[in-house]
Amino acid sequence: MSLVEVACGTGIGFGVSLLATAIILPWHGIEVTRPTTLSISAAFTAISIVRSYLVRRLFERFRSGPRPED
Repeated sequence: MSLVEVACGTGIGFGVSLLATAIILPWHGIEVTRPTTLSISAAFTAISIVRSYLVRRLFERFRSGPRPED
């Protein structure tokens, strides 16, 4: 179920990013094409996935406490 949760969260995030990019950029006078909107959203989604992974690893390290010296 973790994979389903991640896929749903990522899909929702991509959709929100797509919609936000299509609405917000034109409000600021920046006209974008659909392919540009897709590539911007894909980039933000990839960044979000990496950020989520790194934050999760950081918190797992804090939760497990200090590691013994090798």
